[in-house]
Parts: sequence; C-alpha cells; structure tokens
Amino acid sequence: MKALNILVVGGGIGGLTAAIALRAKGHTVTVIERDPTWSVYGVGIIQQSNVVRAMDQLGLLDDYLSAGVGFDAVEIFLPNGAKIARVPTPPLVPGKPANVGIGRPALHKVLGDRTIASGAEVRLGITADTLADDGEGVDVLFSDGSQARYDLVIGADGVYSQTRKAIFPDSPDPEFTGQAVWRYNFPRPADLDVLQVYNGPTGVGLVPVSETLMYMYATTPEPGNPRYPREGLAATMRGKLGGTAPAIQTLAQQISDDEGVVYRPLEVLLVEGPWHKGRVVLLGDAVHATTPHLGQGAGMAIEDSIVLADELTRAETPEDAFTAYRARRFERCAYIVRESLAICHGQIGKGLPVDNAKATHAMFEVVAQPV
Repeated sequence: MKALNILVVGGGIGGLTAAIALRAKGHTVTVIERDPTWSVYGVGIIQQSNVVRAMDQLGLLDDYLSAGVGFDAVEIFLPNGAKIARVPTPPLVPGKPANVGIGRPALHKVLGDRTIASGAEVRLGITADTLADDGEGVDVLFSDGSQARYDLVIGADGVYSQTRKAIFPDSPDPEFTGQAVWRYNFPRPADLDVLQVYNGPTGVGLVPVSETLMYMYATTPEPGNPRYPREGLAATMRGKLGGTAPAIQTLAQQISDDEGVVYRPLEVLLVEGPWHKGRVVLLGDAVHATTPHLGQGAGMAIEDSIVLADELTRAETPEDAFTAYRARRFERCAYIVRESLAICHGQIGKGLPVDNAKATHAMFEVVAQPV
C-alpha cells in the first residue's frame, strides 16, 4: 500500500515499536498516550533472543544493548536453593548477547527517543474517545475535543484496551490467574551474569539490568485477588518470601522502601477471533496478554509491530494486511499465553507442576523461528 496516515493508540512498548517500524516504511504516524507524564514502572524487564533480533531489525540494537545487560544462559534452582540446570541460550544475532535485562525506564527512553527522532508525532494526556470507521478512513474524536482523520488506527493500549472494547464490545475481559507478581530493585552482585530462576509455590527470579542494578520478581498465590495498601508494602513483600531459598530470604531483608515495590495481579487474555475490524487493528496485550513466566509479553508485542508494518507494505488493502498479520502471529502468541499460564497454574496448584528448565528450552526453540 501507499504511505498511510496512521494513529497508534498507546505509548508503551508495543505502540512505540509500531511507530518506529511504520515510520521506517514511510508512513505518517501519530502516537497518543493517556498518561501526561509518559511514565513507566521503575523496575526491569527480561527480553529474550527474539527481541534482540527484533531490535536489530528496527535499527535499535546498539542503543538497546548499551542501555541494558546481555547474558547467554538461564540458571534454574529448586526451592531449597540447589541449582539443577543451566540452560544455554544461543544468540540469534551473531556476536550479540542472546538475552537482555533492561530497566523499564531505560527501555522506554530508547524507544521514545527513537520514535520522536523518526518524525512520528507524540501527543500525551489524551485518549481516542470515538472511532468512526466509514470504510475509507477513521474519524477520531479525542478527549481534548480535537478531531482528525486517519487511514488506519492501531490499538496498542494494553490489556484493558479501550480500542478493543470500541470495536469488539462483547470481547472477553482479562482473566485473573490466581497469582500476582512483585518486583523490587537491588544492587547487582558482581557474579550475577545470568537470569536466575527459583522454582516453588513462590517463583522468584533475579535479573541483571545494569552494571550496578538487578531486580527481583516473585510470583505468589493471591486467592481472591487482594489489593494491598501502599503503606507497609515492603514488609508485605518480605513476608511473601518467607518460604523461599535461603539466599532469597537473605536478599529479601533489603526490601525496605514501600514506594520501590511494584505489585501487579497477573491476568491473561487471548482473543481467539479476528484481531481487527474494518480499519482498526490491535496488537500486544490488547489481544494476547500473558503472564511473565516465559518472559515474552513485551517480545510478542514488539514482533507484532514488525509483522504488522511488514504486511501493510506487502498487501494491497488493509483487510488483506490485517488478515495476514494475524495469520502470522496467532499460533506463536497463543503458545506463549498458554504455556506461561500452565507454569502459573502449576505453581499455585491449579494444574500439574511444569519443569521450568524444559519449558524454557522449548520456548527458546519456538521464538528462534522467524516471525
């Protein structure tokens, strides 16, 4: 298709990588983000070899790697702290690390800076209140009263996507899994050069994200989906780690700042039907939100962005592009959602326990395949 005028709803990882990929294809792009401060969680994120490959395809690899920490293996531990496996992870980009730990603010800066440098327009503090698709374009009324017309609209606005509800009002809501994740930053030990994963009813991971920083994530059973007050949150997180490996319990004593704790109930969503309606299409968590057990939530959104931009270039109509995009993405994204949920359910007794080493190895084989 010719160069299009495209609105991207959502200024997170998926929305920004979509903007970068689309600008590289010559499209005009506007990104809107409801948060006027464009802020992100102050903890980290794990990204696997397929994301390193995707960043290379986006022309972001050097900036991306300089903002994080590369590593080439995952170590698996029993609940008692005994190491049972070291899973090597071959790189997909020769000469580059297979995996990256990176702080979310650092990743956001890399993506945000490149989005702006690409020539995309970024508008903060607004939402798309109405989308009127007449078959030839989409008229959008924004929350600030302004209006504009676009050839296409991309909903990259997360698991509670307003765009999804606008085009699919009967779509399923995100489902709480029975588990939540806690995150906290720590000084990084000099010998932590891999992702370390501790199995057990409370799953724990230690992830390097800079020369001096790592973060811990902990997944815990949370029957009834409770909400915890901010005051005392550090003590609550420490208490959740009481039955973990001795090394983790020792580290937990450093959790002291309530404001530094990030707590999030884990929810899943997989849209089994179409991912578009007319000239409006969805990507990332808006159609396939996963738990973090395989570390692929952001990776799937980034790959979505690349594939969608690719199909918009190849196809003659938006309908053809959107259909081909979903066909290339559904099975891969569904695999990540379902296998991550299986690990989650195994940890909290809602399913059979999953061997994390085998699941991780299998995931690496899947995501190594071309998108």
